[in-house]
Amino acid sequence: MKLTDLHIRKLKPGPRTARYSDGHGLFLEITPQGSKLWKMAYRFDGKQKTLSFGKYPFVSLLRAREKCAEAKAQLYDGLDPREKEKAEAAVKVARTEHTFAKIAAELQEKRKKEGISKTTLQKRDWFIRLINKDLGDMPITEIKPVDILVPLRRQEARGNYETARRMRSSIGQVFRYAVATARADHDPTFALRDALITPKVQHMAALTKREDFARLLQVIWTYEAGSEITRSALKLMAMLYTRPGELRLAHWNEFDFEKRVWTLPEERMKMRRPHHKPLAEPVIEILRKLQEQTGNRVRVFPSLTGNDRSISENTMNQALRRMSFTKDEMTPHGFRSSASSLLNESGLWNPDAIEAELAHADSNQVRRIYHRALYWEERVRMADWWAQEVLAMARG
Repeated sequence: MKLTDLHIRKLKPGPRTARYSDGHGLFLEITPQGSKLWKMAYRFDGKQKTLSFGKYPFVSLLRAREKCAEAKAQLYDGLDPREKEKAEAAVKVARTEHTFAKIAAELQEKRKKEGISKTTLQKRDWFIRLINKDLGDMPITEIKPVDILVPLRRQEARGNYETARRMRSSIGQVFRYAVATARADHDPTFALRDALITPKVQHMAALTKREDFARLLQVIWTYEAGSEITRSALKLMAMLYTRPGELRLAHWNEFDFEKRVWTLPEERMKMRRPHHKPLAEPVIEILRKLQEQTGNRVRVFPSLTGNDRSISENTMNQALRRMSFTKDEMTPHGFRSSASSLLNESGLWNPDAIEAELAHADSNQVRRIYHRALYWEERVRMADWWAQEVLAMARG
């Protein structure tokens, strides 16, 4: 006997769950708590299964019969209606939970746990905030290359070609993470490789001719304006030629004067691995003199505005400008190019030893470890030679 609305309304809960059939496998289940639930019993692939349609009266008798008929049609076509229901639920989750913004935030959290530097995380956060204005609320599976072009073209229209390029890279990283975690099938940024304007490479200004570099050193060594901290930083940039951030953020506990080595922690290195720099005696002399002034602080080059901060890269930049070297002639990062050019030009040192001293990446990990050990003694001799060369050029 088929059910009616009047019959259903009169049904009362009992001590046990009761079922009332409407035919074709559809039945109403009433729990002891009083819930009236529509369900359908069916067999698929030789197995007995149950499909849920919702709660009465939110799902009416008529709607329950319609859902039953739809399920029967799927069975007739050889499809399992419960699997279709699961797929629809997954699509619903994907639309609300698997948005670009949520997956990007999840990736950032993963990077934090991996120990990515605070500065790098802040840069990536900035790019993601720009991207989220257009893509953040979109389900990641529905984002197409044309959607990605919207925020990228906006940056290009402002002349920010490098920003657009980095935004594309950040979007690709989020998509590849989504693919790896089974929430996307592919990375659509791959199709945009040739769609963006390629920014003109701007090399850091540097003095790479010996006579020009010598002139710079002579000015630094005789420069009286500014603080001892800034002068020492520039002298050490010339002798150690690290990346500016690696030097200015240095802590005193990283230096071992007895072993003549400076150990830079991985979180401050561009390639995210510790780096060891041999210290020549002239370098140690500069550091010991500076230690008399800042040795009671954690940082070697503390900012004058606070003990918990280091000098900024702009501090060294401004000092170079006051020395009459323009931004097109020399930058703090340019000391690396100057040293690399003159060391290679000397013909005294293995190019791989110079690369190791510059902490450049080697894609082969075994080769990298091998070279680091193989060239250490040569790097020590090279550090001593270079320090004397710097002093000789500074004396004129």
